[in-house]
Amino acid sequence: MYTDYPTLYGKEHICYLVICLITGLFVCIRSARTAKTEAVQNRIIKCAAALLFLTIFCNRLVLVFCEGTINWLKLIPDSFCSASSYILSLSLLLGKRDNDVLHFVWLPSLAGGLITTFYPDFIADYPSFFHPSTFLGILHHTMSSVIVILLLIFRYMRITYKKWYCMMIGFAFYLLLGAFLIFVCHYENPFYMLAPAIPGTPLNVWFIAPIYLSVYALILCCIERVRKHTPAPV
Repeated sequence: MYTDYPTLYGKEHICYLVICLITGLFVCIRSARTAKTEAVQNRIIKCAAALLFLTIFCNRLVLVFCEGTINWLKLIPDSFCSASSYILSLSLLLGKRDNDVLHFVWLPSLAGGLITTFYPDFIADYPSFFHPSTFLGILHHTMSSVIVILLLIFRYMRITYKKWYCMMIGFAFYLLLGAFLIFVCHYENPFYMLAPAIPGTPLNVWFIAPIYLSVYALILCCIERVRKHTPAPV
């Protein structure tokens, strides 16, 4: 019987971070040293994408049953991170290298994955860190960020300003999905469209969006400058 709810940077969270850091570094370094051909890289990415899809699907499936009633609509992702995990895994499983979907999903997957791994605001929702909703929720965020790092290591995609429209289309998709969840499925706050992600802060989607797009533009500018002054492709 658990008497204490898990907390941010409590012993369970710290142990998780240490294990993930060691495992993530090992996977990335080992993959960079050994996966020299596209065929090997593709197999690694496909396997990682399959594990990510299984993780996020199981996470959403737990939500279907965990509130005392069965609600199959919970399979539909209602946050940027859960939607990005679905999209990232499917785009890697079904798409080719450097497909357009990757050009909008890589940044929310990386940023959202890292932020939530280190600051999982839902960690105290259940009495155990290993409750499936909590553990799988943190795990799919961590996996998303590690997979994006592998994509960058393998040069699986070529980040370029020429694909800027992919980010805009992807962001519009998130908003359309959020509107559908509000007006059709009666979700309370999908994609933080109606209330901030953290109560008491201005961090709703309308506040985050211009900051996010500005950061994305800055990243593109930096990459292009580095690429311009680097003989080998970046």
